[in-house]
Amino acid sequence: MVRLPRIVCLPQVDSTNTWCKQKISELQHGDAVYTTCQTAGRGRLGRSWNNAPNRALYYSIVLKCDMKEKASLPLAVSLIVAQVLQQQFGVTCKVKWPNDLICGSKKVAGILCEAVPEGIVCGVGINLVQTQQEFLQSELPHATSIACELGEVVDMKTVPNALADALTQAFCNQLTLFYEKGFSVIRQTYKERCVNLQRQVFFEGGQGIAQDIDASGCLVVQTETGNQAVFTGEVSVKGIYNTL
Repeated sequence: MVRLPRIVCLPQVDSTNTWCKQKISELQHGDAVYTTCQTAGRGRLGRSWNNAPNRALYYSIVLKCDMKEKASLPLAVSLIVAQVLQQQFGVTCKVKWPNDLICGSKKVAGILCEAVPEGIVCGVGINLVQTQQEFLQSELPHATSIACELGEVVDMKTVPNALADALTQAFCNQLTLFYEKGFSVIRQTYKERCVNLQRQVFFEGGQGIAQDIDASGCLVVQTETGNQAVFTGEVSVKGIYNTL
């Protein structure tokens, strides 16, 4: 009998990623946890994630399996989240390399993958019903929510549960080939969604025009001294948020 993933709903937690890491020995591959109130969330590069109680979905899934390329997993995760949001809400998201999701010209979701000895925890934060006024009050002028993009009400009584189920199913069904083959199997699809390409980008130690995503998931930037493969750190993109 095939075991179905366990999905845990918490009324409040410091961080869904932290919760999973603390209980990693009790969790199996594909088990997930979610909440709409996360009090100590974190983003990439140690940034804090602004908590919006009952306004967003905070979700983490545990992956315990062999995979060819762990380093490019966040890129694969971003594609799946983008596909799920399109299926669930009809919104089209682009990916800001490596894994922020941009809807229109603003960030709607972020992803943080963390490796632990017993596996990998993939965290996803999705803005659901915040208003632009709320984002401005939180000093997040470049953020948006699903409700803002749709221009309609999102039911927080039903949507978080349905979205957590859809994410879990998608991760469990769609990552298998990535585990076996690595980034190459999703490279073209990723490039089609990547907002960095053919734009001026700034990264630690340089700047240039993003030309490609290579076979390992690195951002290839044409600089004054030649092409450079960027594989980690912060990358900003000129004009992505309708700014100069």
